[in-house]
Amino acid sequence: MTFLRRSLPSMNGLFTFEAAARWGSFSRAADELNVTPAAVSRMMSRLEQHLDTALFLRQPVGVTLTESGQLLFDAIARGFGGIESALREIEDRKTGMDTVSLSVSTGFTTHWMMPKMAEFKRQFPAVDLRFQLVMGALSGPVNDVDLGMRFVEGPDERHEAAFVMPEVLLPICSPDYLESHAMSGGGIGRVPDTTINLSDAQPNWSKLFTPANGSDTQNSMIFSDYAIVVQAALLGQGVALGWLNVVAHWLRTRALVPARDHLMVTGRRCHLVRLRDKPVRLIVGKVRDWMIAELTADVDAVNSLYPSLKLPVLGHSPILGGGK
Repeated sequence: MTFLRRSLPSMNGLFTFEAAARWGSFSRAADELNVTPAAVSRMMSRLEQHLDTALFLRQPVGVTLTESGQLLFDAIARGFGGIESALREIEDRKTGMDTVSLSVSTGFTTHWMMPKMAEFKRQFPAVDLRFQLVMGALSGPVNDVDLGMRFVEGPDERHEAAFVMPEVLLPICSPDYLESHAMSGGGIGRVPDTTINLSDAQPNWSKLFTPANGSDTQNSMIFSDYAIVVQAALLGQGVALGWLNVVAHWLRTRALVPARDHLMVTGRRCHLVRLRDKPVRLIVGKVRDWMIAELTADVDAVNSLYPSLKLPVLGHSPILGGGK
């Protein structure tokens, strides 16, 4: 600890560095810390001068870590994660409640997790869930949470990963919309009158409904938040693309239906991931296993309702991750 105190000008510098490195932006770090971007920049310059090494590469659109910066960030993230876990356990012991934090999309939280909350509380009456919501693509670190839903290949040196399902996409709509727009053979035609789109969606699914010659026209609604895309489909506003991990519950309950028998299996794989360096808590594993089991049951039920879709059959191991 003596060397640490000599090596750092202040603990505030560590907190500021961690925020700037995590966000990749001095401005966003300043917003989190309630200071000005100039103050963040000055503190990082002092830290670099004190260490006599560059920690950031300054770029017009943000900052990226140098090799030394990444080394320091990894160590700080591990240390802060352990401190946070200890503080949370102290708080839990006082209240008699366990807390589990999840980094998931707004769409998944709104359209899968919320409908399941009554069942979750029956299974885990002494657990409080805390959500770190991701509005856009599922990405970013999971340093500050117990579990994050991410599309990754699998475990790596820093992360354990539990497989949830392959990324499956299909066009969805409300039953009323399907009934009023279906062709005589069943299903909606290649070009519905209204599509509900996610801005900057990956993969690009626009050609699912657009003819090759581009002769037909269609109306579209475009939203930046996938939770609103699904809500618009539930309200019968048009046809949207359904990520199966988000809309499986609504398909199972028939609040949404497949607009036509068409799937995209992208090759990406949805996992629940956690940092290996975070202390292992039994309740986190139980919540993870419950989420995977519930999602698997939903997909099995959808497969039974719509066998012509030929959804992938899911199978899981209860063990997180494994080696690289």
